[in-house]
Formats: sequence, C-alpha cells, structure tokens
Amino acid sequence: MAVKLFYKDKHPFGIDISQTGIKLMAIQNNKWTATAFGSIDLDPQKMQIALDATQDDDTYLEESVKELVTQRVTGSLPSNHVIIGLPTSRSFSRTFSLPIKEERNLASAIEVECTQYIPIPLSSLYVDYQVIERTKEAATVIMSAIPKSIVDNAIRACEAAGLRPVMVEPSINAVARILEATEEGSLATLIVDIGQAYTDIAVLDKNAIRVTGGIGIGGNTFTLDIAKKLNIALDNAHQLKVLNGLNLSPKQEKITTALRPSLTRISNEVRKVIRYYSERIDQSSKIEQLVIVGAGSNVPGIGDYFTNDLVMPARVASPWQKLEFGKFKPPSKQFRPRYIAVAGLASIKYEELWK
Repeated sequence: MAVKLFYKDKHPFGIDISQTGIKLMAIQNNKWTATAFGSIDLDPQKMQIALDATQDDDTYLEESVKELVTQRVTGSLPSNHVIIGLPTSRSFSRTFSLPIKEERNLASAIEVECTQYIPIPLSSLYVDYQVIERTKEAATVIMSAIPKSIVDNAIRACEAAGLRPVMVEPSINAVARILEATEEGSLATLIVDIGQAYTDIAVLDKNAIRVTGGIGIGGNTFTLDIAKKLNIALDNAHQLKVLNGLNLSPKQEKITTALRPSLTRISNEVRKVIRYYSERIDQSSKIEQLVIVGAGSNVPGIGDYFTNDLVMPARVASPWQKLEFGKFKPPSKQFRPRYIAVAGLASIKYEELWK
C-alpha cells in the first residue's frame, strides 16, 4: 500500500527520457494549457551507456537533465515533483488471465510470467502489475517490468537536478493517457508511436495498454532512406520528408519508393501485434482505429499510407485542439509531435499516483 507519511502533494510536471532526447512539460490543472515545455536532443550512443550504467560515475544523463531544467525551459515549472517516462522499447509488458480462484496466488503468477517471458533475471527488474478486469471465471492482469539500472539512473539524474520523482512509467502509457482524453480513446485503438530511432506499437483497449511491440525504425530512418535514394544531403532529405512526405508532389514517387521498405516493416510488425492480440488476449474485441504519434509521425500522407496498407482507419494524432500552449509561442508544427508522450505524463491526476 502506498503511504504518504510526510509527503505533500505538489503539482507535478512530466519528463520523457528517450535514447535520442529528453522532453518536459507542465500542464495547468483541468485547463489543458501548457505552463512550461522544453526539449534537448542527445547523443544516442552516450544515452545508451548512461541508461544502462551500473555505476553512478556516468554523468551524461544527469548533466542533460540539469541543462534541460535550467536552460531549455519555456515558462516556469510548477514544482520540483516530476513524473518520469522511460523508453517503451526498454520495458516489458504482458497481459494474461488466471482463474479467479487463483487470484490469491497472483504474486507467484507474476513471477512465473517474468521468468518465462522476460530475458532478464527477475532480481534485475522492477515489476508492477494491476488487475484490469474481473469476471466470475477469471481475472485479467497487466504486468510491466523494466531493468532496475534504467529506472535508478533516471531517478538519480532527476534528483541531481533538484527534482523529486513521484512516479515512473513506460512512455507508451503516457501516450495512451493523452489519446484517451483527446482522440476517441474509448475505441479499441492501435497506437503506432514513431520516435526518432524506434517505433513502439501498442493496443489500447478498455482503458489499458493490453500488448506492446516495436521495431528499430524511426523518423531518422526515414530521413536516411530519402537521402540515400535521392542522393541528397540529410538536411535536404529532412525538409522533403516533413514538407512533401508521401503527398502529391514532383518527388512523390521517389520519396514513396524510398520510404516504402521501412514503412512496410512497420506495417508487418503492426500485423504481428494485431494477430497476437486477437489470438492470445481478446478474441472478441476488434481494433477500430490506428493512431500515429511521435517525432517521426510528421510525414505528410503517412496516415493515408497505413489506411491503405493495413485496410484500417489510420490518422496522425492531433491533440493540440484541446491541449494548448496558452501565451507561449508553440513549437513548430514539425516538432510538436515530440511532446505527445510528455503531455500524457504531465496530465496525470493525483489519484493515479496513489493507486
């Protein structure tokens, strides 16, 4: 049971840590207005080392959080309380059912699931779980695990910057929270979160993430694909990606040809997640929409591509009609998708912290 003791609630803000950067955002209570936001791009190789470090002598993450909080913030932070989002690709999530009469042995069942399906010793993991549905016959449980080193390093970095972590969760859970509030989240939804280096895929159904998957392709991959196919500089390839994308243009055919192999790999991974969900998790539930988010979603026409390729309604999430930047000049349109996960972290309600 969570016990507050001398803890005093303060309005928290979110920090989303990925292998390519860190974003932060604070949202005003009940008004869906950002009161602070900022981001910093990081060296992926250095971040790989920093996240996995088993000693506290790697200071790259600490220095990056400090720089973000002290030098890269637009607006003012409401407190030093922070909710941390960590890379979904570094976490493990599973949904399973067990007979209702066996629910008293849930802790043992969780240990068995970890041992069988996670390729990391249980002693090296932080594990949490929640019963998300009960019937007379069975309880449905969602379990999430993440290596202790990643959590400890993220917490240490935030504390070194004078922050007080109050919650840690995979970033895909934060994405689900913002989509539920702004994108018809009551529907069974397939989330495709295209980051800069990695794409996370998840099924959101009945107010919970039911299954996750992913693939090592992201927005940076798209830029490299275009640069290689058209034999142009990366800066020019990036401009073609975010301005023309897959939409009608003189270079549409070449850009589409360049991106098709990577997009096909994402589609194939999406099909695997759908198949697993339908066969193993919930045979009665039909996925009704695909919502694309993340830094790599800023490719015009990408929603139409997945609609046609997967024969499923697909669109890029646009929570900005509800989530506003108030008196501040918002990030440019091409950078705004970076902030969806951290907006989900910042929008958490107090009661969720003490479940």
